[in-house]
Amino acid sequence: MKENHVASRAIRLVLFAALAGGLFALFQSTRSPLVKAGAMAFAVLAAESFLTLVLSFLHPRSHRLRTLLTLAASLLKYIALIVILCWGLSILGVDLSTIVTTVGILALVLGFGAESLIADLVTGTFMLFENQYNVGDIVEVNGFRGTVKEIGIRTTSIIDAGKNIKIINNSDMKNILNRSDNASLAVSNIDIPYETDLPAFEKKLPGLMTRIFEAHKDVFLSEPVYLGVQELAPSGVTLRFIAEVPEDKIYSGARLLNRELLVGFRALEVEVPFPQLDLHQR
Repeated sequence: MKENHVASRAIRLVLFAALAGGLFALFQSTRSPLVKAGAMAFAVLAAESFLTLVLSFLHPRSHRLRTLLTLAASLLKYIALIVILCWGLSILGVDLSTIVTTVGILALVLGFGAESLIADLVTGTFMLFENQYNVGDIVEVNGFRGTVKEIGIRTTSIIDAGKNIKIINNSDMKNILNRSDNASLAVSNIDIPYETDLPAFEKKLPGLMTRIFEAHKDVFLSEPVYLGVQELAPSGVTLRFIAEVPEDKIYSGARLLNRELLVGFRALEVEVPFPQLDLHQR
């Protein structure tokens, strides 16, 4: 299936290249300004699609390089729009120097209205140079946690574990928690009965932690750690365990740790209690 997808994109590359070449040939041969402007616009769009498709073939492992690729793809769209606008007006005989002067005056008038757009562009530029986060990083912004899918000139796309995509203006990317920089902790709280000989049971835990780590080195970065008694719960004594895991496995790691502790406790002949209700009748 992957080979079919690559073949499909290769065919599209050839089609875009042929389309761009044909439209530029039409642009050079025609004398009608409208036809010339239309051919130019479609040729530029075809060239932009061709370059964007070429970038999609690149799959660098570095998050930084992936970020630069998505920024380049976003920048291509803006460049294509500017080229079409300026070149098209020039073909139609419009004096660009007059337009530039007029646009300069309008920019001063509309500057406050475009404040958000300018803020997005400036913030995106600073994020690029400061390397605050990159494509592929796991971040948390305003309570939304996910993987950075794309960084554009104006917006950033983040996809969560449920495949939901949130698009955030770059100027709103504040108080970012980048969880990809360091290992994360999977936490497990599990109960044992009150009648368990706790000191004797605790002596058996190091061996259990070693067995869990040896069986799941692909998930845990180090041996799980027993922290101690977390709570004296109504139905049992709550013990807390933690394990270092990569950020993208923090939830699956916690689920796996819960399972392995449950199985391990039963192997040590300690059954995890469940809530029970005792009725006393006089």
